[in-house]
Amino acid sequence: MSKPRGNGRTGTSRGTGTGAGPGRSVWLRRPPAPRQEPPLTRERITEAAIALLDEEGLERLTMRHLAERLGVGTATLYWHIDTKDDVVDLATDAIFAEATLPDDHDSEESHDRFWEENVVTLLSGCRAMLLRHPWSAALPLRQRPSIGPNFLAWLEFLQATLSRAGFNAQQTQATCWLLYNHVLGSAASQSNLQWSKDERASAQEQLRRQRDTYPTLVDYEYMLDEDWEANFHLGVKLVLNGLEAQLPTTG
Repeated sequence: MSKPRGNGRTGTSRGTGTGAGPGRSVWLRRPPAPRQEPPLTRERITEAAIALLDEEGLERLTMRHLAERLGVGTATLYWHIDTKDDVVDLATDAIFAEATLPDDHDSEESHDRFWEENVVTLLSGCRAMLLRHPWSAALPLRQRPSIGPNFLAWLEFLQATLSRAGFNAQQTQATCWLLYNHVLGSAASQSNLQWSKDERASAQEQLRRQRDTYPTLVDYEYMLDEDWEANFHLGVKLVLNGLEAQLPTTG
């Protein structure tokens, strides 16, 4: 007796729900439903990267992990995005769209300190955005400048506000770095320095035992200070008050 030809699976049904059965012609079977995943685009990659970064942090971002989250192969992801640094650049610029600009960008206010109000609003919105995405504030110093459209729009608003206030080009550039680093430092510190009240109290007590070496830190209770919001706004106020003194006086 001759053995049946084939792959040994002639008695099984293949393709659940497609009408497949023993000896049933492929032409009589319903084709499988098409996959429902949306096409892979830069926008979809960026959204998935932000979600991954928010949930798992920068250390867990790899091209392979991101590809798994998107449901595609790593090679497919590389066809759209060259490097992990590119992913971080795209994600960073995308979240800057959340840092909304003040409504009166181009208006001329009647009072003298309108520019300070705009700067405070701008910086506060940026800090809130960074706190929603803690990985962004914790990024190391970038090896290349951010030139995405959302970040550039934010920076344009800041520089235009300072320019209209009367600062020259060099003052404006230096002030932008000062204010931006204040925002980054405040957000990064609040996101990463997660001490409990007991830990803070223990650290302050250790300082007290060394009062002769650290008298000011003891008197000002350095280790107990955790009012991030108040410290941020006071720092901005002190900087802006100093900046105002640099403006040329009008007759």
